[in-house]
Amino acid sequence: MFTGLVEELGKIISIDTTHQGANIKIACSKVIAGANIGDSIATNGVCLTVTKISSNSFSANIMNESLNVSTLKQLQIGDLVNLEKSVTLQSFLGGHLVTGDVDCFGEIISIKNDGFAKKFTIKIPVFFMKYVVFKGRITLDGASLTVATLTETDFTVSIIPHTQDNITLNLKKVGDFINIETDLIGKYVEKMLFSKISADKKSKSTLSKSFLAENGFF
Repeated sequence: MFTGLVEELGKIISIDTTHQGANIKIACSKVIAGANIGDSIATNGVCLTVTKISSNSFSANIMNESLNVSTLKQLQIGDLVNLEKSVTLQSFLGGHLVTGDVDCFGEIISIKNDGFAKKFTIKIPVFFMKYVVFKGRITLDGASLTVATLTETDFTVSIIPHTQDNITLNLKKVGDFINIETDLIGKYVEKMLFSKISADKKSKSTLSKSFLAENGFF
């Protein structure tokens, strides 16, 4: 589990993709302080398990499922990525609950300056827009941001200079794609509502007096 507060920008040292998946090595310092093999580190919003670790980098395997639903397959040597190690019970929850399981791609369709802030408008598949809430939180490449405006097909986030300097979103341009993780709580609420509706339908008996009579019970 993560908070969406990016701890540092890592640099891709190597990435080797095969039909079985990919192996990635990332130069960094903060997220590996106190980390061990087997720990989880969110990389551009994708939860990866540390397989090797050194004083200035870590390595991880990326399975095909993660490559298929995220932009990690587009990474090249030298690219910067957002990094965050998993939270503990002592961590400050400054962002929101983030799983590191990417839902879909988002396409940047507009970038505008707004005073000292910068506004990014993102288009995502309509299916996932139901999980995006005005003034709610959304995860872009692993960064927890607030939804500033909302339409049926896209949403806008606004980032201050500090955030611009510390996440990769500021390096993006119109037409670029980013990883999207929508709100976890919304998904659970939807699941519970549909489960209740389904259970209510099943609990309604189809028996009637005429049915019982026709089958010899009367």
